[in-house]
Amino acid sequence: MSQLTPKTVSELLANWYAGEDEALHAAVPLVYTELRRIAHRNLRKERPEHTLQSAALVHEAYLRLEKQGAIQFKSRDHLLAICAALMRQILVEYARRRAAAKRDGGFKLTLDDTLAFKTRDINLVALDDALNELSKLNPQQSRIVVLRFFAGLSIEETARAMGLSQATVKRYWETARHWLHHQMKAADS
Repeated sequence: MSQLTPKTVSELLANWYAGEDEALHAAVPLVYTELRRIAHRNLRKERPEHTLQSAALVHEAYLRLEKQGAIQFKSRDHLLAICAALMRQILVEYARRRAAAKRDGGFKLTLDDTLAFKTRDINLVALDDALNELSKLNPQQSRIVVLRFFAGLSIEETARAMGLSQATVKRYWETARHWLHHQMKAADS
């Protein structure tokens, strides 16, 4: 793919799925700024002395994506959503290791007002556990939380990425937030 003609991210991702290894390498720079924004957004919610930085989180997510092999992405938004989920997984793994190394060293993050939970500090490991439970009950609601909270997508962007109406995304988002709030409160008890 040395003479790469300008292509959209979606075309490059389709080529990667079709077996063209270099297509992923060509697609990532086209979304790198957005991936850094997602990483930065996630890391802003972490403890101040977190050892990962935005670029490292993006690169770790990229390595995991590449290791998984060719995935059939539906769009650029789908790629961003998968990368956001990988970043979440990476941060949760860091939090679990930190909590294991330091008993009661609970890794805290703050969910901002626009995304619910008000300004309450919550434990990232407990949030991940609750999201895993939610995904068993309603995978769409769980995915909406990941897209809204971890990827920072708007209602409109989430609806587009998932192929749902904005009204459905809003309804699922509200329900998921309340369910997670209840689960997180029960976990604190």
